[in-house]
Amino acid sequence: MRAHLARVDAVLVQAVIAAALSFAHLHDLASAAGQDGWKAWAYPVSVDLLLVAAWRRLRSGVSKAAGWCWFVIALAASLGANVATAGLLDLADVPAWLRILVAGWPAVAFLGGTLLAHTAPAAEPVPVAVEPETAGPPAELEPEQRQLPVPHVPAALVTHARKLADEHHARTGSPIDPDTLRARLGVPAPLADAIAARL
Repeated sequence: MRAHLARVDAVLVQAVIAAALSFAHLHDLASAAGQDGWKAWAYPVSVDLLLVAAWRRLRSGVSKAAGWCWFVIALAASLGANVATAGLLDLADVPAWLRILVAGWPAVAFLGGTLLAHTAPAAEPVPVAVEPETAGPPAELEPEQRQLPVPHVPAALVTHARKLADEHHARTGSPIDPDTLRARLGVPAPLADAIAARL
């Protein structure tokens, strides 16, 4: 257990150092491109928030194309700043094209963050066949007897849900309920119910 904690701590320390350096490089580049004061500090925040939003979409297991697209865009912005401020660019004489990119970044980050945060991935309904009766007119089904579309659940999402359910059971001693599972996964209630039925 202690070795596991040491490994996690080392990873966290490395992540914090990398994030701090990248944050400083983005700030320096924005400042050199004419975005001074609080605006220079807002640039690295917007890049990091876009990375987090894209990572959350990738972790959700659905609509990964949008997550990867915005993750690559934010990563390119972060890596670009790191490389540009590593001595390859004269920060006293920033080229016009880079000033344009820096000035246009807020609109790009706003678009990406909005699409990632407020576009709910559509679940694919699986049609359920109803056998017709052999004799007589078809009977009207009661509301509780009607078959509802079953959301498509990716296998990776079920695997992740099983890990969360096992952790919850080990911690609390009781099985995870659909509401807790939905909150942990960040998915709509019908999808959470479908996942819980497979655990």
